[in-house]
Amino acid sequence: MSEKKAPAPGDGLRSLRSTGIFRVVNFELYAKPNAVIMTVGLAAMGICIGYIAYMRSKYENMGYYVAMDKDGEESFIKKKSKWD
Repeated sequence: MSEKKAPAPGDGLRSLRSTGIFRVVNFELYAKPNAVIMTVGLAAMGICIGYIAYMRSKYENMGYYVAMDKDGEESFIKKKSKWD
């Protein structure tokens, strides 16, 4: 069998004995950070937020605003002028 090394300062939870179920349920405590995956995730989140902001400003510039229906649902309604 392989010999286990002694835990060193900074090893965190990876150095403690635990059950397999605990490791599966708390996977993020044992996985090492991956900069590539984090960068891809942040870029995807930024693109989604940017797209939502773009669509919202597009509708607002077209003269729409968010209004509540009788049923309590939000919808975009075209602004109407009293002068029309």
